[in-house]
Amino acid sequence: MTTDQRTVLRTYTDAVHTAHDTLTALDQISGDGDFGDNIAEGLDRTAAALEKSPGEAPFAVAARIFLDEVGGTSGPLMGLLFQEIASAFAAHDDDRAAWRAGVREGLAAIQRVGEAQPGDRTLVDALVPARDALDAGADVRDVAVAALDGARATADLRARMGRASYVGERALGFPDPGATGVALLFWSLATAEGHSPGDLADQLPSVDTAGTGG
Repeated sequence: MTTDQRTVLRTYTDAVHTAHDTLTALDQISGDGDFGDNIAEGLDRTAAALEKSPGEAPFAVAARIFLDEVGGTSGPLMGLLFQEIASAFAAHDDDRAAWRAGVREGLAAIQRVGEAQPGDRTLVDALVPARDALDAGADVRDVAVAALDGARATADLRARMGRASYVGERALGFPDPGATGVALLFWSLATAEGHSPGDLADQLPSVDTAGTGG
């Protein structure tokens, strides 16, 4: 596995913009409805910062932007993930080892801050299977599939954390937006490295946006 960080982030940015309406609709069902905007804005700001400072490590720039400039719950949590991935790339010459360490430590940091556990219907439900696949030595395509499957499985979970925990069964049948957004990172990694698990449109849930406001 050889990672071009800029290509991964560029692919992720494109994927999030393509999925923006879906991510927004999912968050309108279970949250504030700003998840798509927050992630897209953070990635756009990251791209702009990298244009001004092309010598900086891309994931480190993403970490700084998401931690310091992106609102909502999603900003800091994604910032922690990017921060640990950046640190792992700085510490490891082998990219596979960097992803393994970065995702493992990113998950641990997110759980320390947010206290979410698998099954709580959060982005943790996509990160845990990705971590496990990386630890098992799976190829990048299978890591992406594991994350995507974890995100899809949140459709059957009742939220136990955050605002979504107050909407009861209203969100059942729809995957968690945070888990979906994180899974798209691993889809983007696999796609950037030429091992796409499938077209992006096939990875996104169908969401009827009528009546999803609030």
